[in-house]
Amino acid sequence: MDLTLSEEQRMIRDMARDFAEKELAPRAAERDEKEEFPSEALRKMGELGLLGLMVPEEYGGSFVDTVSYCLALEEIARGCAATSLIMAVHCTTGCYPLVRFGTEEQKRRYLPKLASGEWLGGFALTEPGAGSDAAAVATTAVREGDSYILNGVKTFITSGNQARLLNVFATVDRSKGAKGITAFLVDTTRPGFQVDSIEKKMGMRASHTAQIVFQDYRLPVEDRLGEEGEGFKIAMVTLDAGRIGIAAQAVGIARAAFEAARRYALERVQFGQPIAQFQAIQWMLADMATGIEAARLLAWSAALKKDRGERHTKEAAMAKLFATEMASEVCDKALQIYGGYGYSRDYPVERYLRDARVTRIYEGTSEIMRLVIANQLLREV
Repeated sequence: MDLTLSEEQRMIRDMARDFAEKELAPRAAERDEKEEFPSEALRKMGELGLLGLMVPEEYGGSFVDTVSYCLALEEIARGCAATSLIMAVHCTTGCYPLVRFGTEEQKRRYLPKLASGEWLGGFALTEPGAGSDAAAVATTAVREGDSYILNGVKTFITSGNQARLLNVFATVDRSKGAKGITAFLVDTTRPGFQVDSIEKKMGMRASHTAQIVFQDYRLPVEDRLGEEGEGFKIAMVTLDAGRIGIAAQAVGIARAAFEAARRYALERVQFGQPIAQFQAIQWMLADMATGIEAARLLAWSAALKKDRGERHTKEAAMAKLFATEMASEVCDKALQIYGGYGYSRDYPVERYLRDARVTRIYEGTSEIMRLVIANQLLREV
């Protein structure tokens, strides 16, 4: 496997890095403190093509390979984890299902707006009673002539109060379980859609997470994504792609923490010398750097399999599991290197730790990732 980046991949990485360092990192702490949604930054990201990375050029996107997407997302996460979450959800769980499963008419109607950033996309699968057990979806979709009527509640929806287009999963027949789940393209400006509440979160505070309600929400049959009963498959395929992005995001957060800790270790003097001279600190930095590199390669490996059109469920789960667990460990070590100052909100490492923690939960918990990996391994025998 050739891991040499192409000129185009380096350009994408460098563009995202430059944007993150100039536009995101300087205000990341302030946005976190105020829980301020980064609307202006997202507008600029749309202009740069960062919100259309999963969208083919014929629909207004800047379509790139998945390794390039990982490179860009890692850099954005290094600058501001919350903004990278909005980007990841928009690209992989907002745009990708439409690219993969949408009709030509749906693609031409919605993708140009999503690719440009005019519209923000999202993914509404989780419910109060359907988290890891995604097949337990209780939101209903009842067919009435040429329309469907949606009723139900979705929770922990990233950008749920900001997105214009949501991929929503509802059941057309509860007795069929997963085979009754169907996907729909929901325009959030139509009657019957309501934002019930915004979560007050530990981390990723500039990314808004909403509980949303559908009350007799009517949409045309033309806005069904795929056929009836295909929703669960669409959700799982989408999450395979999304987990690669979350792995890259975790690498970016970990890099930010590692680089901050390394700088601090070289500057902080105790016992007459920089603490970087102490073996205890050196070993922590060595473990941190090794974990980051290994996680990045796992993400790239899954990305390459996806781009070759190969099944990548196991590889995506491995990448997400390892990278997100690694990110929490790296951020914790970074805070330890800072000592008491690391626990202060005057320094960034406590924010990195808070932001990293949720990556082990969304788009599949670490425990579910282990189940997915084990199931795939046993099928290979």
